[in-house]
Amino acid sequence: MYKLFIVEDDPGIAAAIQIQAEQWGLQACCVQNFRNVLAEFAEVNPHIILMDISLPFFNGYHWCNEIRKVSKVPIIFISSAADNMNIIMAMNMGADDFIAKPFDQSVLIAKVQALLRRTYDFGTGVTILEHRGLMLNTGDNTLTYEGERMELSKNEYRILLALMEAKGKVVSREKLMERLWETDCFVDENTLTVNVNRLRKKLEGAGLKEFIKTKFGVGYIVE
Repeated sequence: MYKLFIVEDDPGIAAAIQIQAEQWGLQACCVQNFRNVLAEFAEVNPHIILMDISLPFFNGYHWCNEIRKVSKVPIIFISSAADNMNIIMAMNMGADDFIAKPFDQSVLIAKVQALLRRTYDFGTGVTILEHRGLMLNTGDNTLTYEGERMELSKNEYRILLALMEAKGKVVSREKLMERLWETDCFVDENTLTVNVNRLRKKLEGAGLKEFIKTKFGVGYIVE
């Protein structure tokens, strides 16, 4: 089931879109925290977003720009400010479509479904894993924190992916070495330690101290 993320501060409009979307077989949810739309986006991990321009704290252009730093998820702007300047700005920010308010609910959902078909019928969805503001994009193996991207080696990426997938649980050294063996190269205990230490230094350099913790005699954990 495709997931629709609705970033709209008018509760009546947001609720109406959610009801209509669910009637058409979509899983829809509305943003709750307008101060940190990016964190909710990462938690929901939607297939498509409906984004208003005028929002509390930061406008839709800001959040579109932030999302585009970590994801290529389709974004449709919905706004009564449908002059040419706003439409052009939305598209330049990375939007895929612009629908003027007021709109017919059926037409809106039809456009959503059409964009979903074009985006996903010939490919798979992309997962964004988020923790403490760090975004790990499994589609292009990129790591982003506070708008900055970090380069990871193949082994570093696989270690971080395993830890973030098991967030809150200890991952044994044996399990991590199994994940690294998927790269078709043998990894021993010392090589694992070296890779974990390198990854820690990169995260600490970006401002993420103690992101990966050691459970001595057991393994590692992202808490």
